[in-house]
Amino acid sequence: MSDRQTKTDVILIGAGIMSATLGTLLKVLAPNMNITVFEKLASAGEESSNEWNNAGTGHAALCELNYTAEKPDGSIDISKAVDVNEQFQVSMQFWSYLVKSNLIRNPQGFIMPLSHMSMVQGDKNVTYLKKRFEAMTSNPLFQGMEFSEDPATLMEWIPLIMKGRTANEPIAATKMDSGTDVNFGALARMLFDHLKDKKVDIRYKHSVDDIERAGDGSWELKVRNDSGKVERHTAKFVFIGGGGGSLPLLQKSGIPEGKHIGGFPISGLFMVCNNPEIVAQHHAKVYGKAKVGAPPMSVPHLDTRFIDNKKSLLFGPFAGFSPKFLKTGSMFDLVGSVKPNNVITMLAAGAKNLSLTKYLIQQVMLSKEKRMEELREFIPNAKSEDWDMLVAGQRVQVIKDTVAGGKGTLQFGTEVVSAADGSIAALLGASPGASTAVPVMLEVIRKCFPQQLKAWEPKIKEMIPSYGVSLVKNPELIKEIHASTGRTLGLNSELQTVK
Repeated sequence: MSDRQTKTDVILIGAGIMSATLGTLLKVLAPNMNITVFEKLASAGEESSNEWNNAGTGHAALCELNYTAEKPDGSIDISKAVDVNEQFQVSMQFWSYLVKSNLIRNPQGFIMPLSHMSMVQGDKNVTYLKKRFEAMTSNPLFQGMEFSEDPATLMEWIPLIMKGRTANEPIAATKMDSGTDVNFGALARMLFDHLKDKKVDIRYKHSVDDIERAGDGSWELKVRNDSGKVERHTAKFVFIGGGGGSLPLLQKSGIPEGKHIGGFPISGLFMVCNNPEIVAQHHAKVYGKAKVGAPPMSVPHLDTRFIDNKKSLLFGPFAGFSPKFLKTGSMFDLVGSVKPNNVITMLAAGAKNLSLTKYLIQQVMLSKEKRMEELREFIPNAKSEDWDMLVAGQRVQVIKDTVAGGKGTLQFGTEVVSAADGSIAALLGASPGASTAVPVMLEVIRKCFPQQLKAWEPKIKEMIPSYGVSLVKNPELIKEIHASTGRTLGLNSELQTVK
């Protein structure tokens, strides 16, 4: 064992979009801060943030129907969609600031303009979509949304989906042209290149084995490098941003806030089109409605993606189950995460979610042909030979005891768990995840750097003009932000040209 020990101000665990965002924010706010990053893989953005491991939807709540629930009285609750959209606008402003300041270049390398659409079939769903459209367009954040149930219009919007469709069931769609496709893997790599230039110490192939409190209140990490040597590193503040790997490290920290929390891993599969002629016929992200009993993150969608400067087409996700917490994790991750303090929470979650577990196991067992049948609900003429299967990333959903859901409630959002003194924070959960990286990391800064916040606020406002302001109540500011971020990120002129 090596006795090598280093001290630093901040340690970030995991080189994904979350650590990349927090590190970049801190370096802008406090240029002299010493930051060290540990990543167990060989490069940045390789796990949950990788472009093939997530849907890459700039989640602005323009098309995800699970954010707009129908209430018992028939009205549509759009509060979640408003919340997610406001968060995405914060991310867009920060990315714009980085491009304007030349901290990252070539925004087309990570963000492209792309229409976001919702599509439904059947009378009941068409009625719901129309009500949702009316509720959303009355809100200034969703101005410009279009609705149609006219087959000729839909044929123009989504020719691949409409071709070969038998017209016995009503079909409707909404379209928002201000949507985007975001390559979070590419963005994470750009941000880490920038951090490297700013003398941040980034150590790949370094696994954090343990984390414990030192006598002076700082945190000591036991880190194993790629040759198996153990190093000791201490920092005043630690951020655990290791995707599914965050929960075991949070548990090792021993902070009371990390107790009574469990994790439930859900894996995903996508079908990827290998026929360029088919790929060329579709240019949108089209979200449908989740099947009854399916988890929210398995809402079927047909997505145009821009990866490695190439247009591709993905359909999914098909949910699945694996006990691993990371794609590169261990089969013992789930069992190892059960502790005396969360065993009751975990058992309660198991009992409550038997139907979900059954659904996930059924999904794992699906043959390619069965998956093709689901794809044909979107593309009636889809041929098996044009599509290949791709295993996407692992997501670990948070399980905790809540007032509303009782013991062992499965959460489908992103959660920051931090110590009362702000010295350590962990990011758990998944969707809408990466799209809200900036507001989530600003929340970490607010909780964990309260003494510095007042001095930092003017700079935060310079980076994010809407910081601390409700966009819904400021329609003029929404227009300004849309115009300026669209200009800086090259989104306004591209929509017509990248067909």
